Amino acid sequence: MSTTEENPPEIQLQPREATCADGARVEIITAREVPLGGPRAMTVYRTLPQKQRSLIGAWCFADHYGPDDVSATGGMDVAVHPHTGLQTVSWLFEGEVTHHDSGNHHAVVLPGEVNFMTAGAGICHSEVSTQATTVLHGVQLWTVLPDHARHGERRFDHYAPALLELDGGQALVFVGSLFGETSPIPTFTPLVGAELRVDAGATLEVELNPGFEHGLLVDAGDVDVEGAVVRPRELAYAGTGETRLRIRNNGPEKARLVLIGGEPFTEDVVMWWNFIGRDHTEIARYREEWENHSERFGVTHGYISHDADGLDRLPAPTLPTSRLRPRTNPEPVARPEMRIDRS
Repeated sequence: MSTTEENPPEIQLQPREATCADGARVEIITAREVPLGGPRAMTVYRTLPQKQRSLIGAWCFADHYGPDDVSATGGMDVAVHPHTGLQTVSWLFEGEVTHHDSGNHHAVVLPGEVNFMTAGAGICHSEVSTQATTVLHGVQLWTVLPDHARHGERRFDHYAPALLELDGGQALVFVGSLFGETSPIPTFTPLVGAELRVDAGATLEVELNPGFEHGLLVDAGDVDVEGAVVRPRELAYAGTGETRLRIRNNGPEKARLVLIGGEPFTEDVVMWWNFIGRDHTEIARYREEWENHSERFGVTHGYISHDADGLDRLPAPTLPTSRLRPRTNPEPVARPEMRIDRS
């Protein structure tokens, strides 16, 4: 997925913190609305990155979308666009999305099946909801590649995890290890990712790797995490050193969340538009190479837009007049001094 804002704003969001008396501290991060592509521009809800917390492990981007009536929103239609230094991670709850990339990978993204696209030194791709899709609903995630992997080969990995039955719910572990299940998807830093489902009126306990920081993005349900209410499209953050999270579903229907986590990522990261680099000069070079149709990104075949007059390739926005600087991330602990002002 691309971030298609022509002038991406720097938005400051204030998380709120809460804790159970004997539980993990959690920090609640709210989302901002972002239009995604096309004249009708479906809306996505972005919790990462933001000014207070840019990364959770190597996870650097989290968009939630839907459930959207495609007849009203137009669905997903993101023309060919570039990436560097990252992996895209596509996870659907409803609908279907076609994927084409310049590594000559062509796939249909289906609910419950994860698709990892590794950009390496450079890739371009397109994403379009299928004609059969009436409701589109899912999350799009990115991970930043460490220095030893970010100049590597393009690749594409697909995995359909088995549904695990747990005390209080179910899980689909799509990357890393959780609940005794390990995904075969290769990663370049230690990561975990899973869809969690919590039965009505139940509490699901998740044993955590204390060396990881974690985020829980709520898709649906009347949920609290360690006593902190987490509304749909909000993300509950727990820092390193925590060993357990208790997720309670207070509602009459099954709740659904997405868990992400990993070892804190300590390398400098400059993230602008669809590029991840290490300094302003790198990002400027990537932009120039994309605009000049450089071989770095290759050529994507197979993109068919919903709009006969639409662009077949997204142009890069204009760079800001000031130099881009590496993102700073706070210490990997929930911060009790931060509060949301909801007035």
